[in-house]
Amino acid sequence: MTTAFDPIDLGGKRLANRVAMAPMTRSRAFGPGAAPTELMATYYAQRAGAGLIVTEGVQPSPVGQGYPDTPGLHTPAQVRAWRTVTDAVHREGGVVFAQLMHTGRVGHPSLLPDGLVPVGPSAVAAKGQVFTHEGPKDFVTPKELSEAEIRQTIADFADAARNAVEAGFDGVEIHGANGYLVHQFLAPGTNRRTDAWGGTTEGRIRFAVEVVTAVAEAIGGHRVGLRISPGNPYNDMSEDNPGEVYPALLDRLAGLELAYLHLLEGPDRDLTARLRKAWSGTFVLNPFTYPDTTGPDALALIEDGSADMIAYGALFLANPDLPRRLATGGPFNTPDQATFYGGDHRGYTDYPALTG
Repeated sequence: MTTAFDPIDLGGKRLANRVAMAPMTRSRAFGPGAAPTELMATYYAQRAGAGLIVTEGVQPSPVGQGYPDTPGLHTPAQVRAWRTVTDAVHREGGVVFAQLMHTGRVGHPSLLPDGLVPVGPSAVAAKGQVFTHEGPKDFVTPKELSEAEIRQTIADFADAARNAVEAGFDGVEIHGANGYLVHQFLAPGTNRRTDAWGGTTEGRIRFAVEVVTAVAEAIGGHRVGLRISPGNPYNDMSEDNPGEVYPALLDRLAGLELAYLHLLEGPDRDLTARLRKAWSGTFVLNPFTYPDTTGPDALALIEDGSADMIAYGALFLANPDLPRRLATGGPFNTPDQATFYGGDHRGYTDYPALTG
């Protein structure tokens, strides 16, 4: 029987275990020009015991930023700063992928430079608010991307992936979940286009397919993962038929031999089983446990074959040595939600590891 503590090959990289650190926005990129800091290097190095670390969302271009103080991978300074992080993780024996996250319509002009505004597949505003340096602000109606701008955005993802490799990352994860740009193209509630980038299942999956393909061509499919969240309503998303769209997407990606598929699961476990069966490569699962955080019980999903790896979010945030704690049955530190976003080392690098 396979367990969470057995090694696994991921695109030619031998991972020490099957416990992944899920991507988590922390809003602490206080370096010049949205660059990582030494504190971020400490944070990730502390968690290098993960089989795989996936970083917080990293914007591939200036217009891709949707939250305060999130890091980028589109300037030489950012690349140099990320090298400090990847070197720190590698010194501790870890494997780390950068998550490339273009937030699309999620964001606000006050977060963007040079008069830029949020963009999307269609000019459909999200309901709700986003946090900015000036406090919460209503989402704005995004600018609908033109054909040329879509092509440039795809190129931005590929360029950011090349930058990630230059910065020392072992690979990248494309964020196609949680209501951000790739997800916005997949969903009919946000993609109301009637051209070749929308209108049908084939049209709506096209942007995701072309982004992933461009990134795989840039750095090799073995260095690329994709995260999806079928039916996830987060960020005012609406999907009426994820059971048709996502199998079609996986079918189109099958020939790229990607490193993994990362599923942020919703309540539809049957769809999870369908996607697991449809995906021939490594299947990373962030299981649906709402309203609770993912706990030790989720490791059984590796043992029964439901997943190859389990991704932990909040529990890994609070327990830098999580694989060791899972192996020994705890105890586990409790995450402090008040320090999730922004701030200093408190609630970031000061969670204690086990002693002895």
